Amino acid sequence: METQPYVIVLFGATGDLARRKLLPGLLHLWQAGLLPQARIVGTSLDEMDLDKFRTLARDAVVEFSKPAPTEEAWAEFAELLRWAPGEGGADALATAVHRAEAELGGQPQLLHYLSVPPKAALAVVHEIDEAGLASRSRIIMEKPFGTDLASARRLNAALHEVFREDQIFRIDHFLGKEAAQNILAFRFANGLFEPIWNRNHIDHVQIDVPETLGLGGRIGFYEETGAYKDMVVTHLFQVLGFVGMEPPTALTPYAITEEKNKVFRSMLPIEPADVVRGQYAGYRDEPAVSDDSETETFIALRCWIDNWRWAGVPFYLRTGKKLAEGARIISIAFREPPKSMFPEGSGVGAQGPDHLTFDLADRARLSLSFYGKKPGHGMRMDKYSMQFSFHEDPGAVSALEAYERLIYDAMRGDHTLFTTADGIEQLWSLSQQLLDHPPPVRVYPAGSWGPNAIHQLIAPHAWRLPFERPWRDKTV
Repeated sequence: METQPYVIVLFGATGDLARRKLLPGLLHLWQAGLLPQARIVGTSLDEMDLDKFRTLARDAVVEFSKPAPTEEAWAEFAELLRWAPGEGGADALATAVHRAEAELGGQPQLLHYLSVPPKAALAVVHEIDEAGLASRSRIIMEKPFGTDLASARRLNAALHEVFREDQIFRIDHFLGKEAAQNILAFRFANGLFEPIWNRNHIDHVQIDVPETLGLGGRIGFYEETGAYKDMVVTHLFQVLGFVGMEPPTALTPYAITEEKNKVFRSMLPIEPADVVRGQYAGYRDEPAVSDDSETETFIALRCWIDNWRWAGVPFYLRTGKKLAEGARIISIAFREPPKSMFPEGSGVGAQGPDHLTFDLADRARLSLSFYGKKPGHGMRMDKYSMQFSFHEDPGAVSALEAYERLIYDAMRGDHTLFTTADGIEQLWSLSQQLLDHPPPVRVYPAGSWGPNAIHQLIAPHAWRLPFERPWRDKTV
């Protein structure tokens, strides 16, 4: 499919996200032939000019692009880059964009990527409007989309004064991952699994995203948000929507979005008693953190989708900073047989139920664990697993990474993997009880799996992480 000419305006072009993901991602899109006619206009409030911006971009792609571009490729890509000085306001922005449009000719589509702090987002929206650049535009918004229902409604109302809903793309990079989209393929393309994807066969579901890193320069941001607002509403609930949705009528953006929103409308309000909030030891010693801070750096919760498919099936979500290991998994625990014919001590059930596990990490993998007979005399059971690594597929070499895919989808106007205003407001609505009456934070040691109360939360089940056996990596 031929891609129309595009002017991509990257707000916050000197920031960390732009350096690590966006500039290398745009380079990869260009190398893949998906930006055949484009100009990339960077802008920020930092003191910068075009030469300095190109130097910054070159350093970014050399450090973060895999593989790094050749000298020839970089020289060609650098010619796409332009700069609009942020201190020049709307006039400077309009001038830079119009020059880029003139270079491309015709009427290129505009894409504005707001890689800016949440507090600055509306100011950028108004600047785009003042510059006369809202028409023919699409806009990508970074999380969080508000911090409660009232702020989300105000944000959406302000956005809708400038942009139509179909112009707005609220990004969640989790859903841009190959493995996340494979949930749809796995469920709806295989007659083996869709018939058992319900409360009759599934005991519970875990969505687990622990992180080993601390907060670094995000301390100030976290003091205003915390793990629930930062990660659960904008990431983990979105993944839950993919896991829990009904079959869409078609593989189209509207049909998939509607089914995902139905999941959100079916969720019961989050009860504070079903939530464990944690804070790693030493957080209050961090710069700009008060001695009595109640900000959570860890959150685990139990939630419910109250519809015909999922009634009575708990969904357990967990994420946090400075935990034992970094991972991004979805684990489906199947119900155990109603009666066992195997003798006591055979090992059946000793390692928990059978699981289907999606690994959403960059090296995406899939595992199905089950009991089987151990070789040798007698009926002794052990837990085995079948594992598949998506990165071993020859096509994985050319696959787009999460941010790249989502930028390209926004360019094409495909909302499948993005959040709607209705969806995000519904999630904030069901979160209100927790936001109004949060349970106290519990201190947990850095390098652990969180506060001990998480085991009572999930009992009589157990957390899937750490795994009962490691992933097998292909050896050459």
